[in-house]
This record gives sequence, structure tokens and C-alpha cells, in this order.
Amino acid sequence: MDILAPLGYVKLSSIRLQGLLLLTFVKHQHIPFIQDIRTNYIRTGLFGYWGNKGGVIVRMSVYGHMVCFMNCHLPAHMENTNQRLDDFERMLDTQQFDDDNTGNILDHDLVFCFGDLNFRITDFGIHFIREAINSNKYNLLWEKDQLNIAKKKEPFLQGFLEGPLKFKPTYKFDQNSDVYDTSSKKRKPAWTDRILWKLKDVSDSDPGETTGLDFEQFLKVRLDKYTSHMSYGISDHKPVTGTFTLQLKPLILSPSVTLKPEGEWNADHDSLISYSVAKDFPSSTWDWIGLYRVGFRHTNDYVTYAWVKDDEISFSEDCNQVYINADDIPLDGGEFLLCYHCHNLQCLAGISQPFQIRPGRNLHLKEDAQENRDSPFKPENPMGPDF
Repeated sequence: MDILAPLGYVKLSSIRLQGLLLLTFVKHQHIPFIQDIRTNYIRTGLFGYWGNKGGVIVRMSVYGHMVCFMNCHLPAHMENTNQRLDDFERMLDTQQFDDDNTGNILDHDLVFCFGDLNFRITDFGIHFIREAINSNKYNLLWEKDQLNIAKKKEPFLQGFLEGPLKFKPTYKFDQNSDVYDTSSKKRKPAWTDRILWKLKDVSDSDPGETTGLDFEQFLKVRLDKYTSHMSYGISDHKPVTGTFTLQLKPLILSPSVTLKPEGEWNADHDSLISYSVAKDFPSSTWDWIGLYRVGFRHTNDYVTYAWVKDDEISFSEDCNQVYINADDIPLDGGEFLLCYHCHNLQCLAGISQPFQIRPGRNLHLKEDAQENRDSPFKPENPMGPDF
């Protein structure tokens, strides 16, 4: 976050399965429009009991469009193509979300699948492959790439797109070098590390849903760059990155929750928060409002929080109010934000404008209490373990 935070990014979610890790970062201004965040994982190693192979998934609504990301690690070795395809298809088919409209991965408007997919280059010998690489004639190898072959034959891969493989195969390298495998095994180079994406096939949609032409106008994906990074040497793989531009018509135009601090805040006094929610907003007794310092890096970087029901002091159809106890407000004051966390959507559904909290006059008398609140024994994260 030392690099991303100054650029305005906030860590939104994380999910891990042994060596698989999937992190989501978002620019601050988009946070209220990233909703319905769910994470999960699928084990496929050792008949589904071991997580050395499998996938980690995060899905979310981006301005009303459902987007899903899956980071995969498929079985290795040249001869295991069918097992790779079986595991890939099983992950796409069996991962379920508690949602009537997007219960399956492929039900989402846009899906990205990426990771160490472990597909190899078949038929060609190691000397031909290395000569093609040294001559920058990568196109000679494309037709024998196992994933390219499978995309033409396997129904479940229909509609998945990938950028051109105009970079060196990313496996297998001697560690801390850009030299292909010199061990006794001398594995053939291959594009094992890939990034695929797919827009929802609207031809299978219900008659009342958006037509294909209209859908393309609502949501478009453009691949700007697809490349590997040869300078990284900590693994026998070289990392691959894809830079995409997502063009969409927002289906959500304003935050679901608006909130603000009432009056001038001072660390010596209890303070009030006013908020209002949009019509049909799925509020819950587990919703809470967090106090964050401006420039927070993670959605669980709250200083303190108030439950919207337990700490409520007034409510009406148009406006509700909750309070925060003075003992929970940072004594040194500073610039802060209020963020409304929605339990049902697992997101920050609203963010206030920045505001100042004046330092407490009795700061020197309360330093011991503040040290206790800043201790490692922070209250349990009300957002759950995935945040």
C-alpha cells in the first residue's frame, strides 16, 4: 500500500488459498459504487481436499454491473491437459453465490479468469520452441498451445477472450535469471500464466433482459496491454499483467447512503451523525458507521464505529441519527470521514465529505485511555474476516 495509497487506492477485499492470493483495490471515489462484494475459494487438489490447486474468487457489483474475478492454479505437467480442463470447468460450474440473478460465475456480466493455468506447448520439441523464442517468432507456437486448442473445442471456453501472446513464454526459468530451465528435466517453455475474460452471453438471457446490441453499449472491455515482466526472478515463472479499460453505463448514479457529521466535532464531547438511505436499500441491524482518517488504506482501518440501530437516537423516513461517544473519538483530532457499512451488500455504501475534529482540551489527561484503545486488542472487525 505504500505505492498504491498515495495514488488514491484503497484495499477493498482479499481472499487466500495457500499460495493463491486475490486482492482488490479501488480508487476512493468509486468505493460507494462497488457493492455486493463476496469472496470464496475452491479446492481441487487431492480430490478437492487440498488447496495446492484450485481458485480464489471475488465478485462485486460495479456501478450496477456484476463482475467476477477468479485466480486459478490448475494441475501441472504436459500430459494433464484433460485434468486441467476438468478442474477449470468444475470451478466455473460449481461455485455458487447466494443470488438469484448471478448464482454462478458465468452468470456475471463480466468474468476475468487468470493465474497459473499450466497449459503447455504440445508436439513441438524443445529445440524448435527455443529457436522460435530466440527469433521472436512466437506465432509459430500459438497453434500448438494447449489452451488455444481447447478454446476451439471445449464448449465451456466459448466466448472467453485473450490478448495475443506477443511475449516470451513465462515458464520454466532458472530462479533469479531469465534463462530457461537448465536442470536435468529441461522442461519445454510454455505460456502457463494467462489472463482470460468473457462478457455475458446475452443470447441466453430472458426475453425481457437487455439485448446483445444494447448490452454492448452498456458494458465494453478493451485490452490495452498484455505482457510479461522478465526482470522478476524470485520464481520459475515470470509474472504476466493485463491492463484493461472498462467502459460502462452506470446503473447506479448516486451512493445508496448519504451521511454527514452534525455540527462541529470535538474530542471532548459526544457527537452526532445524520444519514439517509435510498429507497429499497437493504439495511440491517448489523449495519454500522465507521470513523476513518482521511487517506485510510483499507476498509477496516476504522478508528471507531457506531451500530446504526444500537446507537440510534432518532429516526424518520428521511433522516436518521446515531451518536459516537466522546471516549471513542481520537483525542488528537484531525481530518476524518464517515463511512456507512452495509452488512447485506458487504460494502461501504456511503462516504461523507471530509471534516475536522478539534483536539480535546484534556488530551494530556486521557493519554492512558487512548493508548488502551490503540492497543493490539482492537474490537473485532464488524466487516468479517474477508476485509
